[in-house]
Amino acid sequence: MKKRKITVAVTGLNNVDNPGPGIPVIRGLMESEYFEPRIIGLAYENLEPGIYMHDHVYKTYQIPYPTLGSDTLIKRIEYINEKEKIDVLIPNFDAELFTFMKAADRLGEIGIHTFLPSLQQFEERHKTVLPEFGRKYGLKVPGSKAIFSADDFKKSRNEDDFDYPLLVKGKYYDAVVAYNEDQAKSAFHKISSKWGLPIIVQKFVKGTEVNVVALGDGNGNTIGAVPMRKQYITDKGKAWAGIALGDTNLLTITRKLIKRTKWRGGMELEMIKTEDNDYFLIEINPRLPAWVYLAVGAGQNLPEALAKLALGLTVKPFNKYEVGKIFIRYSYDLIVDLSEFEKLSLYSEL
Repeated sequence: MKKRKITVAVTGLNNVDNPGPGIPVIRGLMESEYFEPRIIGLAYENLEPGIYMHDHVYKTYQIPYPTLGSDTLIKRIEYINEKEKIDVLIPNFDAELFTFMKAADRLGEIGIHTFLPSLQQFEERHKTVLPEFGRKYGLKVPGSKAIFSADDFKKSRNEDDFDYPLLVKGKYYDAVVAYNEDQAKSAFHKISSKWGLPIIVQKFVKGTEVNVVALGDGNGNTIGAVPMRKQYITDKGKAWAGIALGDTNLLTITRKLIKRTKWRGGMELEMIKTEDNDYFLIEINPRLPAWVYLAVGAGQNLPEALAKLALGLTVKPFNKYEVGKIFIRYSYDLIVDLSEFEKLSLYSEL
């Protein structure tokens, strides 16, 4: 079968110790049996490794952070589109999704297709309101609250029955287990300096962390879902190795949630499985995670399916995957000419 040629723009090229999903998404697209993708990288920093992986990324453009203004970012995308004729845009950072969701119609008018959660779906699963989300959709969620001062830890213990250890989480990224007030305050200052306020305090649930990568079609159907247990975790709490699980309970929870929310796009559920086989939802990431290539290797090419959905193509749900597939991350030195770095720094294109 002759493959369909498409141009796909992808963010999240920071394939480092806290990796973005960009390169795994690109790898899935490159292994598509339907598409012949031409990948355009969208980078925020000029040392994101994916920029220089020329066997994966055809050309890279530097783009401004959403904090500099949504209109500034979208105008940059419009400029890039004039040169590259983008068919599909796949953003991979939580902090940029709001901008791209709001601009979806504007992007669609110039031929750029996206497949993202609705604004309601995005807002109601925020860490700050996750307990309300759990009550609405019948999921167990550890108690949590947003705080704006390091002094609020003592207040939370007294008023909300929070005890140590507890989780201190950023509104977008980062989570630290604090075993006393000093550790909690240190985590507060470190995370808030990076991601801003509020900081989320969450009750600690003892058990095994299990995650699910999934894709919803926006009509309540699950296109694909693969559960995973982390086998090796970095000091940032990121999975450096993981194994695909045959956890039918976890898959049932995921499919029910997608059906009730009519979730549109990729998602990652982070859950704790207790010794009593209870499942507690601790976080929902509204996009494909950095370990999505495990799903590809297990038989569900979710990046390909996401691109098809963005283009309005019919996508049949995956009905199986290989349990026991393991992903293991590795690092290697990428040798780059200084001239390439200078060109990107000067012209914001490479």
